[in-house]
Order: sequence, then structure tokens, then C-alpha cells
Amino acid sequence: MESKKEDVRRKHIRLHMEGALTARDKVGVQDFVLLDAYTSESAFVDNLRKRFNENLIYTYIGTLLVSVNPYQELGIYTVSQMELYQGVNFFELPPHVYAIADNAYRMMCSELNNHFILISGESGAGKTEASKKILQYFAVTCPMTQSLQIARDRLLLSNPVLEAFGNARTLRNDNSSRFGKYMDIQFDFQGIPVGGHIISYLIEKSRVVYQNQGERNFHIFYQLLAGGEEERLAFLGLERDPQLYKYLSQGHCAKESSINDKNDWKTVSNAFSVIDFTEADLENLFGIIASVLHLGNIGFEEDDQGCATIPDTHEIKWIAKLLGVHPADLLEALTHRKIEAKTEEDFTRKTVIGLLDIYGFEVFDKNGFEQFCINYCNEKLQQLLIERTLKAEQAEYEMEGIEWEPIKYFNNKIICDLVEERHKGIISILDEECIRPGPATDLSFLEKLEEKVGKHAHFETRKLAGPKGRKKIGWMEFRLLHYAGEVTYCTKGFLEKNNDLLYRHLKEVLCKSKNVILRECFLRAELENRRRPPTVGTQFKNSLSSLLEILISKEPSYIRCIKPNDRKEPSKFDDFLIRHQIKYLGLMEHLRVRRAGFAYRRKYEHFLQ
Repeated sequence: MESKKEDVRRKHIRLHMEGALTARDKVGVQDFVLLDAYTSESAFVDNLRKRFNENLIYTYIGTLLVSVNPYQELGIYTVSQMELYQGVNFFELPPHVYAIADNAYRMMCSELNNHFILISGESGAGKTEASKKILQYFAVTCPMTQSLQIARDRLLLSNPVLEAFGNARTLRNDNSSRFGKYMDIQFDFQGIPVGGHIISYLIEKSRVVYQNQGERNFHIFYQLLAGGEEERLAFLGLERDPQLYKYLSQGHCAKESSINDKNDWKTVSNAFSVIDFTEADLENLFGIIASVLHLGNIGFEEDDQGCATIPDTHEIKWIAKLLGVHPADLLEALTHRKIEAKTEEDFTRKTVIGLLDIYGFEVFDKNGFEQFCINYCNEKLQQLLIERTLKAEQAEYEMEGIEWEPIKYFNNKIICDLVEERHKGIISILDEECIRPGPATDLSFLEKLEEKVGKHAHFETRKLAGPKGRKKIGWMEFRLLHYAGEVTYCTKGFLEKNNDLLYRHLKEVLCKSKNVILRECFLRAELENRRRPPTVGTQFKNSLSSLLEILISKEPSYIRCIKPNDRKEPSKFDDFLIRHQIKYLGLMEHLRVRRAGFAYRRKYEHFLQ
């Protein structure tokens, strides 16, 4: 009887909400596949604008969700909304992030396969918020037991901690993710969440030691100084003023009025206790954080023999104390030879739904090694989308003997190869320059690129460009014609950033550290390995390929986030900015293939079931 009442109640809510939504929902089309002028970018933008003006921020392209950041609370994430989308046919209700989450969950339960939801878009487009909404949806709608609440709370509350250690203020966004985060939620055979993994990928390490004008280091440093207890700071040898630390003050905006570091510290501290960090864990963790700040303030000088010395050992004493190493060993290690470490990840077998929230394509006035890596990552993810949707779908129609007019799309494998091909790609050429004997410089790297990939259709330099293009490219720059448009990279700093290796002596010291976290990061076994450690570019490439292996084995869902303006203003819709994002998110190609194909695609056996 109860369940019957419940059905009636839900039906009632649904009818009520559908009634309330119909009038607004007639604005534009809810699914771009229904757009008459589906090849026109202007019609696409127009539909997005009409819906955005009515606070309808979600629109489908088939099963892909396009989400435009409203920069305001819309009241569309309530528990009754979650209940409404639970177990409902995907196209029955207006587009919503909950529909994507519910669809992934039901497919996983009925077909017992693994899923991943890829959330992409540029900084400030609302990716991290989308992943939080999905987690909250599972937290509320999945069958729950007491012990699972703990796993749920840990997944949800890991966010403030990950943001503190992985996000920073950039020129575009006060809380920009400078890393990719893959999180999987494991479900048992009854669809009950039983745990999860969080792996962060491809973090922007160079930010720790250097920030551009107007940008900050990772939040955690400022939070600790602003909110940390007096005793903790005294124990770490730190003062409250961030200007005292070289690694926090290079961007000249250590204090930022729109960021409340003191409050954020409270949130992070609370999250640590829920995630179950002990006081000893925190002591080790903040010992490392503080030692980074002390390291940045070490002054190196040259002695009579032209060797590096550290005349003032005040900082050395603090670092040695915090890392639990011998001061003399540390002093010696900071002035001798180099080597590097890597980490492995393991996965357990249950059905999972993975969430990947990863930085989007970046184009700044000045683009360096970091943007090169981030944009290469986006090329690879775009390639995955192409392989899994555009290419795979067309192959399926051909295989089933369905008459089909092939859709032309840009296959960006050509650009991925240009960057990553063994012995021939840009990363290999960069690695060669980093290890060759003789005076390698950023300029010699650029010359080597011209020699080896100069004929490639997607590569240009000042020397190779025609008279027209020449004015736009500097002497130290090269330009890549990405799928998302042209980006000019300045090679200044490429060799140094790629060669980010650790002195062997320093590694030996860290292996002996009394700090438990450091001991796990620097394993003695790795000291036996005499091979040259991989460069940053190669580590990035390997990390990316292991991430893609995880994704390839799962059924995909896609959420494409768009930021409507650069100033985070509600209701402001900047056409130019949005057109640019539509282009590099590949939305028009996706629409053309979806439009030409069949709306409902299931394997016969599943359909029959």
C-alpha cells in the first residue's frame, strides 16, 4: 500500500512540475538534435541564449549534456528534484545533470558494466560544481546503510581538501582547478555504493615555485597562514604574513579580497576530521607544506670554487626539523646531484561510476609549458570522444548494413601524434634536448622542432610562417593548430620545466625522513634504479595514457560546461566567448553525427530484455 501511495505522490509531483515547466520549456528546443537549422552555429548559439535567458541552463545533444554556468542560485537542486529524476526515462523530463547521473546509474545496474562521466570545459565553467551535484544525487538517491554514509561523506568532503591542495587563484578564476581529478564510486551487485577511489592527475607543479602577475600559489598555503592555530604555526616556524615567503608573493596578490582564507581553513579542517586524518597525519602533512615555504626562502650563494653554498642555515634547521632529517645531510643534499620518482595506482573490481573533472583547453596571451601540457591533455580527451562517439557510431551503422552518409569530422589524431609520437613528436624532441651533451637552450629546442616537425601541417614558427603570419609569432615561439584553434606557445622555460629532476643526494635524505608521508613517496627501492628518471613531459604523457586506459574500459557519458561571460555575472551572455567554446568543445560535429544517426541505440539483447 505504502509503495502505491509513494507512486501516486511521485506522479503528482511530476505532473505538477511538468505543468510548471511546460510554458518555459517551450523556449527553444531541449535537445539540439531537434533544431531545424542544425548545421548553423548561429542557430545553436541562439537556442542556447533563449534558454539561458529563462534560466534553463541545461540542453542535450542526444545524451550529451551542455551546461551553461548561471553564476547564481536557481533552486533546481532540491531533494524533490532528485526524486523526480529517479528511475525516469532519460528524455521524459527537462534536461538536467541529475538525468545524466540517473541514466549512468541505471545502465550500470541493468547491464552490470562500468561507467564514467567526463566533465569538461574551461576554467570557471562550473565543472567542479557539476561533479559535486552528481555526488550529492547518488548520496540522496542510492540505497543507503549507516556504514555507507561514512563513505558518502568522505567522497563529498574530499572536495574542499582537494581544492585546497589543487586549486589556485588565476587571472580567470579565483578557484581554478590546476589538476585533473578522477573519482570512482564503487557499487555492489545491488547498486549500493560501497566505497571509492580518488586519484588526482597531471597537477601543475610549477605553480608551487612560481606564479604569474595577479595569480596565487595553491590555496592551502594561504589558508594555513590565515587560519592555522597559533601553536601549529609556532611548531612549523611560520608567520601569518604571506608576503614573507617568496613562493607566495611573486604574483603580488597574496591577499585577495574575494577569497576568505580564514573561513576556508575552517572548512578544510572540518573535512580532514571527516575523512579521518589523525593529528599525526596532519602534523606530517603540514610539516611538508611548511617545509616548502622554508625552502623557497633559502638563499644560495657562490663560493670561491664557483660551487653553491647556503651561508644562512636558519631555514635549513626548520626544514630538517619538519621533515625529520639530519641538517648536515640536508645541507649537503641541496648542493649536489639529481634523480626522480614515480607512483603507481591499483584498482579493485566492482562496478563503478567514475567522475572525471579535468581542466579545459587554455589560451592566454602568453602560453607556456603548462598550457602546452593542458591542451595536449584536451586533444587526447577529444580524440577519445571522437573514437567513442563519432567514429564508433558510424562504424556500427556500416557493420549493421544501414544506409549511411558518412559525416565529415576533424580527426585530431594527427595533432596527438605531432605531440606524443615516439622519437618523432614534440615531447620526444624536448626530452632529447634536455639530455644531450653540450649547450642546449630553449632556442636550440625551437630550432630542433623546425628541423624535425617543420613540415607538419599543424605546426608553425616565425621562420616557417609566410609574410602575413610572421608578425604574429615571436622569435622564441611556435604555434600549434589545435582542433580548438591556433595557440602560440613561448618556448622560454620549456627545458627547465621539463627537466624537473630531483638530486640523488636529496632523494637519499628523503628516504630516511621520519615524516611518514615522505617515506611513502620516496622508496629506497627506487634508489637502486640507475636509469635516468622520466622528464615532466614524459611523466605527463604516461599519466595521461594510464587515465585513458581507465576510461576506455567504461561506458561514457559527457557533460560539456560553458562559461557565459568572463566576469561571472548572472544573466550576461557573451556571444563571442560562447562561440569559441562551442568550437573547441566540438559540439557542432557531435550534433551532426547525433542528428544523422538513430535517436535510440541499444544492443538487441538489452532491448529484448
